[in-house]
Amino acid sequence: MELKRLSSKHKNNKLLYYLRNYCRLLLPNSFYQQNLDRKLNSISDQHLKSLQSRLNYYNQLTQHQQLSNSSKRLSDININEDSKTYFFDFREFHRYFDQSLNVYYAFGDITHVPDVPTFVKSRPIKGNNENSILLKWDKVRHFTFVKKDRKSFLDKENKLVFRGKVHPTQPHRIKFMELYSSHPLCNVGKVNKNNLPNQWNVNRMTIEEQLNYKFILSLEGNDVASNLKWVMSSNSVAVMPQPKFETWFMEGQLIPDHHYIEIKEDYSNLEERLNYFIKHPEEAMAINRNAKQYVAQFQDKEDEKLLSLLVLEKYFNYTGQL
Repeated sequence: MELKRLSSKHKNNKLLYYLRNYCRLLLPNSFYQQNLDRKLNSISDQHLKSLQSRLNYYNQLTQHQQLSNSSKRLSDININEDSKTYFFDFREFHRYFDQSLNVYYAFGDITHVPDVPTFVKSRPIKGNNENSILLKWDKVRHFTFVKKDRKSFLDKENKLVFRGKVHPTQPHRIKFMELYSSHPLCNVGKVNKNNLPNQWNVNRMTIEEQLNYKFILSLEGNDVASNLKWVMSSNSVAVMPQPKFETWFMEGQLIPDHHYIEIKEDYSNLEERLNYFIKHPEEAMAINRNAKQYVAQFQDKEDEKLLSLLVLEKYFNYTGQL
């Protein structure tokens, strides 16, 4: 294992995350359930109104639906070795509710819309995605923010950087590497080993090292680009095509050339776009300010908790269980 993989700067503490969640298993659900009404009733009308748009974005149910017998009781959701983070993130909030309530849920990188109302981490942006109810899952990996970027945008290098895994099942990432792996404006490469061209292999870079560059590529993998949150909270600017998938971060709400620098889906205008913003740094810095303002809404811990409870409550209401 490369030592850079162990760098924890700008990352969430996984050890603390697991320790906290295993300790929570020791507390009875009744401890949380008796506090649910207090938590929800403490939200003022004005505060609730400010949360309403996000609540209805995550949970877009508008018609009441009955769940079938194939749904699962909350009490029957058990820890699974392959999805501990999803289990813990789900349980953190479903424990506030009666454990006899039923749900559908799908852990992992979900890129389709289920036939029934289902809790997911990710969903397609386009089309009718009403049955995909978003929760903040796998947050220890995905919801990482840069607390302090030591370099201003102007002090950074005029290049695009990317470090990530590239798999044979990801033709969009392969195409990017084919076009730009040796481009003078790019420092890009894959960090995993497989049968793809060896010349694409590069050493890993820490987040801190990537922050030396003005432009950071945020390219979707199996679903969303996992680096987008920390890039948008830094003094660098995210570069990417319009996203196809979204999570709790509401990637579908991002505005091209307002929150990030948009490039074409075939990447053909990358060089043109980079050169433009190198020559017009004030426009890039405006995008950076907008990105940070967007990120700020996800950094209020109390609002994040309340929204998770409200998304669950709305689900149980619209499935006729409350």
